[in-house]
Amino acid sequence: MAKVSVYNIEGKEVGSMDLNDAIFGVEVNEHLVHMAVVNQLANNRQGTQKAKTRAEVRGGGRKPWRQKGTGHARQGSTRSPQWTGGGVVFAPTPRDYSFKMNKKEKRAALKSALSSVVADNKFIVIDEMNFGEAKTKEFKKILDNLEVNKALVVLEDGNVNAELSARNLSKVKTAKTNTINVYDVMKYNTVIATKAAVANIEEVYA
Repeated sequence: MAKVSVYNIEGKEVGSMDLNDAIFGVEVNEHLVHMAVVNQLANNRQGTQKAKTRAEVRGGGRKPWRQKGTGHARQGSTRSPQWTGGGVVFAPTPRDYSFKMNKKEKRAALKSALSSVVADNKFIVIDEMNFGEAKTKEFKKILDNLEVNKALVVLEDGNVNAELSARNLSKVKTAKTNTINVYDVMKYNTVIATKAAVANIEEVYA
C-alpha cells in the first residue's frame, strides 16, 4: 500500500495514512485519462456556432451582368463565396460534440489520474479542515502553510464553510468525493484531501 503523510492546517506532519492500492496505486492508463479529459471538454461545448452558406444569405437572385462581352469573369450571383457579403464555403452549423464513455472506463480513468498524482507526490492529506465561519483569509493561510498555490481540494460532504472559504480563490477549486473528475485532477498542480474525503473515495470507488 502507498503511504502518505498527514498534515494539520498549520502544515505540520501529524501522522501517516495507508492508501488503497486499488484506487491510488493502479497502473496508469494514459489513453483512458486522455479520453476522459477530451470527453469532459467535448461535453461542455455548446456547439452553437453558425454561419450562412450562399443558399442562406439574403439577396443575389439576379445575375449581376450578362454572361459574355463585359470583360468581367462570369458571375451568377453576388452572394457567391468570393463576393463581399457572400456566403461561407462549408459554413459551420450547430452540432453536438459530446460522446459517451462507459462507467468502467470512467472509473478506470479516475483511478489512473489519482494514482498518477500520488506517484508524483502531488497528493496531500490533511487531517481536517473545519471552519467556524466562511473565511477566505483562513483558507489561504492553510494553503500557504502547505506551500501550495494551485490546488484541487476534495472535501467530505457537509463541509459548507470550507467550500465557501475557497470560493474567491481563483487558483483553487473544491470538490466533493462524488464530483471529482479526471480533468480537474490533471489540471491542478496539487490535490489536497481531508482524511474523511479519502475514506469516502475509497468506499465509493473501491
